[in-house]
This record gives sequence, C-alpha cells and structure tokens, in this order.
Amino acid sequence: MSPKFEPGKNIAMKVPVHEYENTVAFYRDVIGLQPIQEPASSSTKSARFEFGGKVLWIDKVPSLSQAEIWLELVTSDCDGAARYLEDNGCIRRDEIEDLPHGFRGFWVSSPSNIIHLVTESDDT
Repeated sequence: MSPKFEPGKNIAMKVPVHEYENTVAFYRDVIGLQPIQEPASSSTKSARFEFGGKVLWIDKVPSLSQAEIWLELVTSDCDGAARYLEDNGCIRRDEIEDLPHGFRGFWVSSPSNIIHLVTESDDT
C-alpha cells in the first residue's frame, strides 16, 4: 500500500543574493502579499508572506545563479514514504539543506529536479 501525500503549508523560493531585494519588494509592494515577518535588513536570509492557505518563503541563497521553487509534502508515515519514494526511483537529496535535529522529514527531487521536503504530519 502506498502512503498518502498531501501538500504542506510551505512553498520556498530560493533566490540568488543579487535578486533577493527586488524579489521581496515585488511580492510585497507590487503584488501586495502580506508579510508575515518583515525582513529587518538586506542581511536577512528569509522573508515570509501569506499566500492563501500557504506560507511563501523567499530565501536568500548565495550559492545559486537562478531562482528555484521548493515544495513541501506531508505524510502520516515518514519512514514508509521514504521507502515508497526510493522504490519508485525518487532521489534523496538530504545534502542540500540541513534539517533540525530530531525533525521527521527528508528532501527528495522530482524527475524535473524540483526539490520537495517530505515531512511527517503533526497528527500521527
């Protein structure tokens, strides 16, 4: 039996340093999204916006040359999901960003190289 996956509440936009300020200003000032936490300065590494029922994170990433979108998937069985995804050819990408110690989740890549955080739901 395959595990059930649902969209998580987070969408991350990983943005190169040279595009960060203009990207944050675009979503805040042009599109008019409501900031959850206003960036304190240009040294801030993330801005967050209300995005319907989701949270749009805009993360400043010095090592990128172009923006990337990362998505969150939620499952009730993280270990089962890991086995299922591996059995179906998904590539684990845990090296791309450290997760907090004890966090129930992992990173995978879709066939088109979209990064997904697979995390266990709180109601397990």
